[in-house]
Amino acid sequence: MNENNYYLKKSKAVLREVRKSVIGKDDVICKVYMAIIAGGHVLLDDIPGVGKTTMAHAFANALGLKYNRIQFTPDVMPSDITGFSMYNRQTGKFEFKQGAAMCNLLLADEINRTSPKTQSALLQIMEESKVTVDGNTYELPDPFVVIATQNPIGSIGTQKLPESQLDRFMIKLSMGYPQIEDEVAIMKSRLENGKNTQFSACVLEKGDIEGIREEVAGIYVDDSIYEYVAKIAAKTRSRENIIQGVSPRGSIAVIAMAKAEAYLRGNNYVLPSDIKNIAVETFAHRIVTNVNGAAGTEAARKEITEILRNVPVPEMNK
Repeated sequence: MNENNYYLKKSKAVLREVRKSVIGKDDVICKVYMAIIAGGHVLLDDIPGVGKTTMAHAFANALGLKYNRIQFTPDVMPSDITGFSMYNRQTGKFEFKQGAAMCNLLLADEINRTSPKTQSALLQIMEESKVTVDGNTYELPDPFVVIATQNPIGSIGTQKLPESQLDRFMIKLSMGYPQIEDEVAIMKSRLENGKNTQFSACVLEKGDIEGIREEVAGIYVDDSIYEYVAKIAAKTRSRENIIQGVSPRGSIAVIAMAKAEAYLRGNNYVLPSDIKNIAVETFAHRIVTNVNGAAGTEAARKEITEILRNVPVPEMNK
């Protein structure tokens, strides 16, 4: 793919712009953007204060998307997300009042602090980009992306997301603590001149995301790559330490992410290395291991890493 490709240049500009707000997390930034241009949703799992909300806001600005944020607490209701019908005395009719989901990028902040009933309100939204209220279905704006944050399981007031909810997220990432030099840069950028944050500027124009997604979808995937992913998925269903393996939805997500990875590298075809680069973040949250609690997350990542070591890498035709 030509480096002068219009949409590829735009994508590089988006990444540069987000890096102005989110310092020292280039790999996470790239993978969040890959999920967005692959048509998926993102789950950021980490402790408070490491920049999860800042990243979501930076992407919304850089991509020129309408942005809503909802803080999940135990008293948040499903209708706060989907919307609700209200009776209008003047017209004598019920009118639909939009919920937080009626936007392009929804930041679901601390999603695991609310009730399972409220969490489930996101299922149809994330799968179909629609909301149904009182039997009426409403289309969400296109594009529609959910970036959800959650605090690690075991933190005060948290509860585990159901497997069906986790499976709707294309990737699950952790930002981690910054390096010392990055933390110095973060403090200086946030506090100098009395400013508490630095906002990204809009880079894309109307229709750019649709164009980028079309180019990503057109990346070539050889049959040997499809078979490689299927073999990895099959291994997750037969290992002793894994109770529940990856579903076909997970395999589809890996291929979509690998296409985005290849696209950002300037390739028009997927390599086995593209699969390896994104497999852990795309597969690990979709499996259930025999390790409970917070240790289960690391156990899942180790299982996927071990599977990648043992599944033969296909040789690409020259």
